[in-house]
Amino acid sequence: MGWIPVVFAQKAIRLCGPAESAAFKDLLQRAPEQKMRDGDFFDLLEHIARTVPGGRSIPLRVGASMRCDDYGAFGLSFKSAPDLRGSYRRVERYGRVVTTISNFRLVNGEETSLFEVIPALPDRPGVRLTNELALSAAVALSREVSQQGFELRAVHLSQAEPDVLEPFEEHFRCPIRFGSTRDALEVANHQLHAPNRLGDDAISRFLDAHLDGALKEVTGTGMIVRQLKAEISSALSEGIPKLETLAPRLAVSPRTLQRRLAEDGMNFQGLVKDVQYALARKLLQASECRLSEVAFLTGFSDQSSFGRAFKRWSGHTPRAFREGARLGG
Repeated sequence: MGWIPVVFAQKAIRLCGPAESAAFKDLLQRAPEQKMRDGDFFDLLEHIARTVPGGRSIPLRVGASMRCDDYGAFGLSFKSAPDLRGSYRRVERYGRVVTTISNFRLVNGEETSLFEVIPALPDRPGVRLTNELALSAAVALSREVSQQGFELRAVHLSQAEPDVLEPFEEHFRCPIRFGSTRDALEVANHQLHAPNRLGDDAISRFLDAHLDGALKEVTGTGMIVRQLKAEISSALSEGIPKLETLAPRLAVSPRTLQRRLAEDGMNFQGLVKDVQYALARKLLQASECRLSEVAFLTGFSDQSSFGRAFKRWSGHTPRAFREGARLGG
């Protein structure tokens, strides 16, 4: 489970008009500490695109409204980098300070380079709309900081071409490749080396040190373990998940995830068992699910396998554990 700043949802809802703003009031109130679950945000964008007139372009418009100052220290770091390549490298390095989704990588080419959104799972319309928002914001910030003006060679978008093209053409001002295999900005290399208007090495180094500390807080092993356990719990009803499947949802590689766990004396298989046991206890204590249903929801193919595993973990059969819980034991 990842998160995104709630400000993006607030802007999207305001662009929908008063009726939608009222309808989504509860959703915004559920967002803790100015952060929103990524799944809730994907649901929101899909609903807007499907039901709101002109909703398909709202993620683009949200991104176009963003400015460096909206991102706090991260935005100042983007602004104070010596050139646009430096700004993009800071997005690569510190993007997870802002959100766990829509992080970027810079892919160098001979004449042009791609500033590309790292593909995320699950692949769904809300993810691709979020990528459009992120690319739109990247263009807005690039134009804000560029000293010589910023122009694109092309934009690659994985979403299908919308019925109304004008908002996209007005913002990107370049050829747009809809239905692409990637979500990326294609930028001439000379644009990347052009100096930023407010580039300042001293300020940039100071902000980098600050962001290094912030990055450790959001990418530390404890945070990753909490996120990984949530992903495991969500996936168990479809069977035991694989580390290779879940790692991209945390914006890390499988190898990095394995290393982070090993550094704290943990492994993926052990975490899966911990989550299975915790979820089984919760379902047995607080639900009326049949034992066969509890087995299914905790990733087991049959009730017998679940029963043997649960007795090994707790010393009790699932039925005895449930009866003890009801009696307050």
